Amino acid sequence: MRFSISIFLVLIFFKSTAQSYELPTVHLEELTFIEVKDALNNGVKSVIIPTGGTEPNGPHMVLGKHNFRVKYLAQEIALKLSDAIVAPTIAYVPEGRIDPLEGWMNLPGTIHLPEEYFMKLIEYAARSFKQHGFEDIILIGDSGGNQNGLKKVSESLNLEWKDTNVRVHYISEYYKSSSISTVLDSLETEGFNPKDFGEHAGLTDTSRLLAISKELLRVDIMETLEYNDWSIDENRRLGYGGNPSQSSVKIGIRLNNAKILDSVDQINKLKDESRK
Repeated sequence: MRFSISIFLVLIFFKSTAQSYELPTVHLEELTFIEVKDALNNGVKSVIIPTGGTEPNGPHMVLGKHNFRVKYLAQEIALKLSDAIVAPTIAYVPEGRIDPLEGWMNLPGTIHLPEEYFMKLIEYAARSFKQHGFEDIILIGDSGGNQNGLKKVSESLNLEWKDTNVRVHYISEYYKSSSISTVLDSLETEGFNPKDFGEHAGLTDTSRLLAISKELLRVDIMETLEYNDWSIDENRRLGYGGNPSQSSVKIGIRLNNAKILDSVDQINKLKDESRK
């Protein structure tokens, strides 16, 4: 994809007390175990666990919207933190119910993992990173269904690990960024209709993915869509609400930047508080 980092082209510099340490990428799955060991020894003590989801996003966006988006934004957050790497994106998350059918499971392509299993997956990813020497384990979720489980895991593990130097940070600002409302107010001032923003796969949601990779959208379809109020259809057969035809790269960049900066601010505050 357009946003992926090649290990042959990019060097990431991490600051440590001893020296600047070089890594070819911030993505764990693109590193060797030797490179991860060296990073830990040179002060890279934070790891971001990004969670996405596989669900319908209208006829104009791919099912993996959340996965592609959270991987890119986690990368940008890690680069700003300067002491973090990014774990593989978790694409299997709570999406409704299989029997009886509920939520996005009404539409094909959706993959549902019940919350208790999702929480166990996050828990054992965190336990793995603690074992290897990471001290700040950062949880971010791009989908609404992820938030409750991420919060519960962070609370449970922090209680268990209260006498250690390891903390799990649930980043609420990633999903509900405080600065997003400012961006939306600006868009309204610029003439956009707030009803077009939508909560799922509308103007704002679509713009955020468009700013990352046009290849992940069917732009020809997107441009023909009209406003859809999905509240009139409990099965959400169209898979979107709002007006994606009004989407743009510029809007997406503004929204993504707000989430990145707000997330970095919250992470730094939580890390500082945990060290007091």
